[in-house]
Amino acid sequence: MTSGPAAATERAQASLELVVPVRTELGEGPCWDRGRSVLWWVDITAGLVHRHDPGGVPDAIIDVRSPVGAVLHRRGGGLVVALADHLAALDPDTGALEPLLDLETAGGLRSNDAKVDPAGRLWLGRMTADAAPGAGTLVRIDPDRSVTLGLDGLTIPNGLDWSADGRTMYFVDSTWGEVRAYPYDPSTGSMGEGRPLVSLGGDGALPDGLTVDGEGFLWVAVWGGGCVVRVAPDGSVAGRVVLPASQVTSCAFGGPELDDLYVTTAREQFTAEDDAREPLAGGLFRCRPGVVGRASFAFAG
Repeated sequence: MTSGPAAATERAQASLELVVPVRTELGEGPCWDRGRSVLWWVDITAGLVHRHDPGGVPDAIIDVRSPVGAVLHRRGGGLVVALADHLAALDPDTGALEPLLDLETAGGLRSNDAKVDPAGRLWLGRMTADAAPGAGTLVRIDPDRSVTLGLDGLTIPNGLDWSADGRTMYFVDSTWGEVRAYPYDPSTGSMGEGRPLVSLGGDGALPDGLTVDGEGFLWVAVWGGGCVVRVAPDGSVAGRVVLPASQVTSCAFGGPELDDLYVTTAREQFTAEDDAREPLAGGLFRCRPGVVGRASFAFAG
């Protein structure tokens, strides 16, 4: 067996498989549910929350009747979804929604990617449907449901995650073409000044969602690039996994041992020619890179 930083992506490439042959328009935000042993993810523009059970139980879809940027765990039980104009609790068994917090919608903002930090704070990107330059924001929602602005002047706020010690926050605005690293105070949830970590843009490719594995490496989905790139904490590229879909949107570790890497894809504004060229686009993929991820954190609000 090969070893070294590139070995993980080589193993991932060799094990890549399509596990859910759906045709999501904008599949995003995979989140592993250890309690139920299922993977949740969303189709943003269709307003659908998908559930995949690798144990063989038929997959399910919950229609939340709103564009939905993310689905996440909630510490009090169940799930939380970031809808276009509010945050809501979602009962995964009945599909019932309970409003938790109204969100700012001035200028036509909707929710995009989101993640919860180790202390239970929810970080949420907000953007317009047409990705108006500079109209987007990144906000922090604390357990008391107070909202604090983290960054403004954004366009397509996307992937985010934290280093193992919680003192570095990784964040992507796709239009930057790069992942940036921010000093992070785990006790307060405050961000410092960001610095470029790695450039992944160019030729129509943009960095999108990301996750951090147990070795501290980032796995970054590249929209328009048809791949997931593994990046070392120092910003060097350790390898990539190529998918049969150009619009690769996000990734997350799951499975009982957190050693499966799930990857979401999209088929936004596809033409008939695009469909013929990429018949598997929009599906959910899985690979086994030989490294483990970390359990996702639950929103404490």
